[in-house]
Amino acid sequence: MSKSGFSGQRTPALRADARRNREALIAAARELFAEQGLETPLDDIARRAGVGNATLYRRFATREELIEAVFHDLLDEGLRTGEEARRGEDAWSALVGYMEGIFEGLAANRGAIELMTTAVPAGPTLAELRRHNHETVSELVRRAQEQGAMRADVTAEDLLFGLAALGRCVPSAAAVVPGSWRRHLALLFDGLRAEAARPLPAPPLTFRQLEDALADMAAPRGRAPQG
Repeated sequence: MSKSGFSGQRTPALRADARRNREALIAAARELFAEQGLETPLDDIARRAGVGNATLYRRFATREELIEAVFHDLLDEGLRTGEEARRGEDAWSALVGYMEGIFEGLAANRGAIELMTTAVPAGPTLAELRRHNHETVSELVRRAQEQGAMRADVTAEDLLFGLAALGRCVPSAAAVVPGSWRRHLALLFDGLRAEAARPLPAPPLTFRQLEDALADMAAPRGRAPQG
């Protein structure tokens, strides 16, 4: 698709100063989201970018628009990594390696880990990344079970829920002892091995229930997530 968009009309190019302001805002947001998470005050982002609040809101009407712009580059990398994992002949090793790679990349980035482990509202780029990640995990779980490496009663949602809970702790653990999260990721996966299987006490979450749980995780306490 051309840059003219769906309407066939060319999007006006930004003036040089407007383009610089936009790039400065994205750079500042990238730094602050990594340091503080996605709820970083927008005023702080504008201040670090050296522009006024009005300039920020002209460029990005909502926080979701800014998040989309900051993390747009994650899409290509995420799709490429997922496709590479799907090509692995040993599904268990491919799944473990896929998750280790994701966690390693996110360990120093609070914003990215929040993005991947909670249902933060996001634009089409990040929705596609989440969809592709779910498909990758689902395929690798199915194949690992077929190959006899993973317990048969595990679902992709089981794994994603556990990873989301662990992922929320990764930046803090990495700040104290770099790489310490690897121990807990290994413990999580060991509980999914076929030889570790014993009857589970409750049924798995559905995909919708998983999304609801992640939305609740992201919601401030005292306010229920919006349906």
